[in-house]
Amino acid sequence: MKWEGYRQSSNVEDRRGSGSGFGLGGGRISAGAIVIALIGGLLFGIDPLTMLSVITGGGSSMVQEQGPAPPAPPGDTQAAFVSTVLADTEDVWTGLLRQENKIYEPPKLVLFRGAALTACGQGSAAMGPFYCPEDQRIYIDLNFFDTMANQLGAGGDFAQAYVISHEVGHHVQNLLGISERVNAARAHLPRSQANSLSVRVELQADCLAGVWAYHSQRSKGWLEQGDIEEAMNAATQIGDDTLQRKTRDTIVPESFTHGTSAQRTRWFTRGLQTGNMTDCNTLEAGKL
Repeated sequence: MKWEGYRQSSNVEDRRGSGSGFGLGGGRISAGAIVIALIGGLLFGIDPLTMLSVITGGGSSMVQEQGPAPPAPPGDTQAAFVSTVLADTEDVWTGLLRQENKIYEPPKLVLFRGAALTACGQGSAAMGPFYCPEDQRIYIDLNFFDTMANQLGAGGDFAQAYVISHEVGHHVQNLLGISERVNAARAHLPRSQANSLSVRVELQADCLAGVWAYHSQRSKGWLEQGDIEEAMNAATQIGDDTLQRKTRDTIVPESFTHGTSAQRTRWFTRGLQTGNMTDCNTLEAGKL
């Protein structure tokens, strides 16, 4: 992915050295702990719209107001990559929502280590990157990308871009009011049905990530041979069935919250091939 030299977003906040997060166990979370927490979140139905592994309760009222953190320092290659991808999502979604007579309000992207206070509660790196709709921020511990490559077998820069654009997809859902409607519906459903609805939300975010990739490539042509395969592999490796098979040799479909590997790749591919938001209506799709 030829990403160097493009605009970087001004919406990145670097809290890695600010002390605004809570340390867990006195240091960084191990890669093994991240994988275990990922599986635990899938099995026990963690709300995929917030992706928080530890909720302190009370929502934003429990979080002290914090000023904006500074941007990442020059020379930080990983932060520069994330900032560049975020900037491109801003360009793409501003244009796409303008076509729908809507204004795109870009999310902030927060870099942190270990854990971070959010308007949704205390967020942990153990759940990987997550989006908090209450403060419209995406939270990323960059160590997760090492975990993707070394523990989940999903390395590559475009695999990382897929993860970022998936979280931006959740932000788009929030702006369009989808998140609020789905959360209201989930609150009145038994767990298995709530999980099924969560799957549809996650697959829509995958499709929206594909829509971004379609328009991004058309405008920049920055993808190289093998990049699409990296994203497809990432979607496969984080499918509910694949993760469960790796850890327990038993697949429990009613516990799925993100979708199978086949579903995740299918919906990302749909967005990538058409570039059309209307093709991402997973909430009403008869077949996922």
